[in-house]
Amino acid sequence: MRIVYTPKYDLPAHYLGRGLHPFDLRKYSRAYKLIREWFGRRLGDLTIAPPRAIHRDELLLVHTAEYLDKLRAPAYLAQAVEVPLVAKLPAWLTDKLVLRPMRWATMGTVVAAREALAAGLAVNLSGGYHHAKPDGAEGFCSYADIAIAVAMLRREGLLGENRRIAYVDLDAHQGNGVSHCFLHDPRAFLFDVYNAGIYPAYDRLARERIDCDVPVWPGCRDDEYLGHLHDRLPGFLDSIVRGEPVGLAIYNAGTDIYAGDALGGLSISADGVLERDLFVVDQLRQRGIPTVMLLSGGYSEASHRLVANSVRRLIEKHAQPFDAT
Repeated sequence: MRIVYTPKYDLPAHYLGRGLHPFDLRKYSRAYKLIREWFGRRLGDLTIAPPRAIHRDELLLVHTAEYLDKLRAPAYLAQAVEVPLVAKLPAWLTDKLVLRPMRWATMGTVVAAREALAAGLAVNLSGGYHHAKPDGAEGFCSYADIAIAVAMLRREGLLGENRRIAYVDLDAHQGNGVSHCFLHDPRAFLFDVYNAGIYPAYDRLARERIDCDVPVWPGCRDDEYLGHLHDRLPGFLDSIVRGEPVGLAIYNAGTDIYAGDALGGLSISADGVLERDLFVVDQLRQRGIPTVMLLSGGYSEASHRLVANSVRRLIEKHAQPFDAT
């Protein structure tokens, strides 16, 4: 197992998040700090930092040039990240404070995908920008890191052209950007459990692209949510492993399903979040599918602790032998 992390994931403009957007812009470093408190220096043996931020030519594997140019306009970016103050900043500053950390996180997803192929399981302590489309940004997502990672691995020959992709999205919000990125790619199989009463449930085309569509409703609690997951995920995975080989699984593990989340609208306990994560990874690993886990959304003060708890248990289970003393 590998952890992909760099302090450059944090958005240095954390003052933008105070009262203007519920996203914890230091969630990534706070989660890593907690994990390090448990495992000490030995965590360094599992941790890999992305060597650089993603480059424009790599972004162009998925995004249009027109979109990447438009993204540099502060007014457009402000809409995507839902922070009006961003529109008042110069372009060079919005790139430094907002877009550059996201480019580092996007490269982190690429590195985590490579490491998953080599080690079986990797967690990028950021990424999961599942609302980003080839030609548009929304929902605090500017770069389609998931589709970019798949495209880069195929280009590098690490992921065969005929290999299938299993995408499991358990963020509270439907992963509409991923649906659009893989709209015409029959090699990608999408499983999505999401709150059908919130954004972006209106994106009908995105919902129609989902192979296993599992909508739940506001207030959904542990028993119902985990029941759907236990009932539907194993069959979905079995149905795709019977065909061409599954080369990679991408698990988008948003913590905004938590009951205290400001935007998710669901009522899942901390224990429920942990059970969810362990179950998904176990199901994928039982079938021998290399798995990369991404953080995606999470808009509560507890988000970094939820992430850290899950990663701690995954390390204890999948990074053996690993002595935390």
